[in-house]
Amino acid sequence: RVKERIPWFNSAMSSPEIASLSWGQMKVKGCSTTYKDCKVWPGGSRTWDWRETGTNHSPGVQPADLEEVVKKGVKTLVIGRGMSEALQVPPSTVDYLKKNGIDVLVLQTEKAVEEYNALAAQGVKVGGVFHSTC
Repeated sequence: RVKERIPWFNSAMSSPEIASLSWGQMKVKGCSTTYKDCKVWPGGSRTWDWRETGTNHSPGVQPADLEEVVKKGVKTLVIGRGMSEALQVPPSTVDYLKKNGIDVLVLQTEKAVEEYNALAAQGVKVGGVFHSTC
């Protein structure tokens, strides 16, 4: 019989701060990687590779792009649509998040990062997907 581990809260499981954002470059605190587009969640981050799901600016962000972050148990998910908001977010994607009981913020990426960092600083279980170019 496997003993169940008690999920103690620690800083490693808090949502990581986005340390910097500029055109085509994002850095997450505690991670040496520079991302173009990234996904973040409590305890981690990784590159957001649109090729994995066949995502394009239009029709835009799909539930498949968000599934990994949703599975991390986030309460709020922030979507950064790019510096010029070229990345679309269809209603079906917002509905997918709402059906999973997740609050969603869809913003221009600089504003999205500000909101995400503010929520993370408050200890909210927040995740995000961010597009750092157009």
